[in-house]
Amino acid sequence: MKEIILTKKKNGMLVLLVNLLVLAIAIFGVVMGAIRLENGQDGWLFVISMIVLCVGWIPLCGLRVLKPQEALVLTLFGKYIGTLKGDGFYWVNPFCSAVNPAAKTRLNQSGDVSSNMVLHATDNGVAVEMPSKKISLKIMTLNNNRQKINDCLGNPVEIGIAVTWRIVDTAKAVFNVDNYKEFLSLQCDSALRNIVRIYPYDVAPNVDTTGDGIADEGSLRGSSEVVAERIREEIQQRVDEAGIEIVEARITYLAYATEIAAVMLQRQQASAIIDARKMIVDGAVGMVEMALDRLNQNGVVQLDEERKAAMVSNLLVVLCGNRDAQPVVNSGSLY
Repeated sequence: MKEIILTKKKNGMLVLLVNLLVLAIAIFGVVMGAIRLENGQDGWLFVISMIVLCVGWIPLCGLRVLKPQEALVLTLFGKYIGTLKGDGFYWVNPFCSAVNPAAKTRLNQSGDVSSNMVLHATDNGVAVEMPSKKISLKIMTLNNNRQKINDCLGNPVEIGIAVTWRIVDTAKAVFNVDNYKEFLSLQCDSALRNIVRIYPYDVAPNVDTTGDGIADEGSLRGSSEVVAERIREEIQQRVDEAGIEIVEARITYLAYATEIAAVMLQRQQASAIIDARKMIVDGAVGMVEMALDRLNQNGVVQLDEERKAAMVSNLLVVLCGNRDAQPVVNSGSLY
């Protein structure tokens, strides 16, 4: 389906003024025709004026008003005739009907939730919201519910994304898919699952996330920009047939699933403790070496191997301990 832009229909004001003028003339003709009938003259003016009054309202049904970044897809007796785009006052065939199969569909945090609704008053005075057939061309946001997906290591992960999108081809959006909003939402969920299954939550050894056969350090937590771009490309490939452009995709929430979150937290804490201890030990050994070298260089004291071992042991205990050292004064000898 190829989009057809109707560019020569922006004459709504002219049609409105001409139609109102014709109706005014018809009313005048009805009055004059009634006078002629009362005078016993022919009634052709009255009949013609009444006919014009009865059908004169039909052209008014072809008037259309569009605001900036709005479009209207028109069909005539089931055949697609074109799309109105851009702000203005238009006039089209009064028998044309607008088509928007997704008019009643609501998307989470999407700009079309309230903008595509118009109010109609009923007989009892209650205002009822009716879906508008206009299609928004603005950039909108889709924020689907968080999903629980297993990463490449089999760990369940909860992840949520926000997708900004807009319609670039109204004909494809309306006629190529049944409901372009639901179609977009489902494709976002599917693409998200496909991409998340490639990556581990955190950096893991022997994992290839790029498909080149070489292990890399890609992860959901550390490579969020790369993951988001791959998600955007995956969604774009799926929604091209619906005339939708994916502007951006961003990860809004990422965490381990609740059933393993506590265990993974302990694992991360243990890893952090081990890294901290390594740093403390490396620093303590360097300080001990420096102390022994300074003592030997300055000739402060001559230490044999046994005394050096005792000194090293004491210094390591003091430097590596997680509590303040309690000094013990030795009044005797080591021998």
